[in-house]
Amino acid sequence: MSGAIDPVALAERLIACPSITPASGAVFDVLEEVLKDIGFSVNRFVAGAPPDGPVENLFATRGKGGTHFGFAGHLDVVPPGEGWASDPFAPERIGDLLHGRGAVDMKGGIAAFVAACADVREHDGTISLIITGDEEGPATFGTPKLMEWMAERGIAPDMVLIGEPTSEARLGDIVKIGRRGSVNMWIEVPGTQGHVAYPHRADNPVPKLARVIDALEALHLDDGNETFQPSNLEITAVETSSKATNVIPGTARAQLNIRFNNLQRGADLVALVRRTAEKAAPGSTVEAKISGEAFLTPPGPIYDIVSAAIEAETGEKPRLSTHGGTSDGRFLIALCPVVDFGLPNATMHKLDEAAAMTDIRALQRIYARVIRSALSSPPSQGGD
Repeated sequence: MSGAIDPVALAERLIACPSITPASGAVFDVLEEVLKDIGFSVNRFVAGAPPDGPVENLFATRGKGGTHFGFAGHLDVVPPGEGWASDPFAPERIGDLLHGRGAVDMKGGIAAFVAACADVREHDGTISLIITGDEEGPATFGTPKLMEWMAERGIAPDMVLIGEPTSEARLGDIVKIGRRGSVNMWIEVPGTQGHVAYPHRADNPVPKLARVIDALEALHLDDGNETFQPSNLEITAVETSSKATNVIPGTARAQLNIRFNNLQRGADLVALVRRTAEKAAPGSTVEAKISGEAFLTPPGPIYDIVSAAIEAETGEKPRLSTHGGTSDGRFLIALCPVVDFGLPNATMHKLDEAAAMTDIRALQRIYARVIRSALSSPPSQGGD
C-alpha cells in the first residue's frame, strides 16, 4: 500500500470527473483505485432504470469484526449552471481556496475521509464507505439500494457519519444530529378554457388556485420543539395551461414543498393539503412525493466521538443541530445512529463553489480522530 494521501489533490481528481446526478463511471473509478490502494475491498453495482435510474453505487470495507464504523456520502453533484469564472470541472487553486463543482458538496469531504483512512492503517474493527451516485437527485436507487445490498449480506454498521457540509461560520461549529422531513406536492385546479372576451363561456381556474394558495399560506403547522424548528410550507411554482394573453386557461397548477419536523408525518401533511385544496377549490387534485421523514439520532456514543474529535482539533465544542435541508441520513437512520458533519457549506450549490484547503486538511485530521475513537469503542449491535 502507498503512503499518505493529500486530500486536496484527491478532491481535485474527483472534481475533474464531471458527475452531474446521477453520477457513474470515471468518478467511481478514481475512488475505487485509491481505496484499493489503501487496503479496502470495493464493490460497485448499478441499480434501477429510467426515469430515476440507472444509478451507480459503491460499498467499500476494510477490517473485520469489532465495532463497525460507516462513512456515507455521494459523488454526484448538482448541475453547475451558467456564469462560473472558470470551468466548474477543472479544479483551480486560488489562494487557500479550491474551486470546482463538488469541492464542498461533497467531494472535498469524501477526499478528507479517504485520506484519514490512509492515516489510520492499523485498527481494530471495521471501516466502511457507503457511497452513492444519486443523493442530489431522486435517490430512489441510491442509498436505499445500498442498504438492501448490505442487508442481503448481513452487513450492519454500529454508527454512521455522513460527510455532508454542515459547518456554517467555521469548520466544526455545527454537527447535524437529525434532519427535517421533506414532501413535494403538485396541485392542479381544473377549469374550462375560453376566450377572455367571453368569460361566461369559460371557467377560470386561476382565482380558484389563488384561494387554495391563500388557504395553504394560512395554515399553522406547528411551533417546533426543543430540537426542531417549526415546519414550513413554501409555494415553489405556479403555472397555467395557457401562455396566450387572450385565453382563459383550462387548468392552473401550483407546486409546493413542506420541510417538517418530528411532530409531523409526511402522509398526514399530504392529507391536510388535499383537504385544504378540496375545500377552497372543489375538484382539485394533489400529487405528492415524500422524500423522507424527519429523524433524530438519540444521544449516544456517536455524539461524543464526533464532538470530542472536533473540539480536540479546533478547540471549540460544536453545536448539535437539526436545521437546514435533508440528507441520506433519512434512510440510514433505519440501520443505526447517524450524524452529519463536514465542511463549511456557504458555497454549496452556488456558482464558483469553493472549499478552503486548510479546512479540507483539518477535516482529514478530525475524521482520523473519529475513526480511532469509534473503532476503540465497543460495538453497539454486533457489527457485520
